[in-house]
Amino acid sequence: MRNKWWAKLLRIVGIVLMSLTAAFTLMGGTGTSCVALNPTGFGDSFAPIAKVQWLYILFVLVTLAIGVMGVRAVVLLVQGKKNAYRYSLIAIILGLVVGGIHMAVSRLLRGSSMPVDAVVYTTVLTLVVFLLFRIPGVWQGVDFEKPAGDKQTGKQAAAIALGTVGLLTLTIQFLMAPTHTIGGINYADVWHVSLSLIGLALILSGVATAVYSEVAPLARKSLVEVKE
Repeated sequence: MRNKWWAKLLRIVGIVLMSLTAAFTLMGGTGTSCVALNPTGFGDSFAPIAKVQWLYILFVLVTLAIGVMGVRAVVLLVQGKKNAYRYSLIAIILGLVVGGIHMAVSRLLRGSSMPVDAVVYTTVLTLVVFLLFRIPGVWQGVDFEKPAGDKQTGKQAAAIALGTVGLLTLTIQFLMAPTHTIGGINYADVWHVSLSLIGLALILSGVATAVYSEVAPLARKSLVEVKE
């Protein structure tokens, strides 16, 4: 049951969604650091944050920590570790709680909570999908908690996740431009070089992982045949 095509597809979808959620969370925490450290430096829209600057600094630290948890969850899912699903749920729920509070505070202070909304909506989608995985008939095939796992599917999922997150990193400055353009300056693009390099590195890593996942089994098979 676990190795059916639909089970493999769902495992890949889950890992990719968890990867995107972790990436969005890390980017959200990093992006919030700008206004958290200098709330009055980005116009009247963000100035009210100065009243509770300490809270936004806390948002940054906690959000980054949750993002790191998300990355670790992805690694556990790829490896098929026994606690992978539970750990992923904890990271997702923590992200949703902190993101929800962040949204509520931002809307109360400045009437808008973008771009936190995008992070929260992505987290909600991931949570819904992971909860659907627990449907008995589905879980029997997907079951992230079986340590034996399908290592080949994990490697394929890792390759796709790296490529997807790489594309997100390359395009995030354009996707977030509408909510980050202040006074004609797109502040989502201030780290253009860094984001471009990271995005390209992730995509290349995804390609390398995909090639390795296909070539390595063939190489091992050839070695076995030679020894025999």
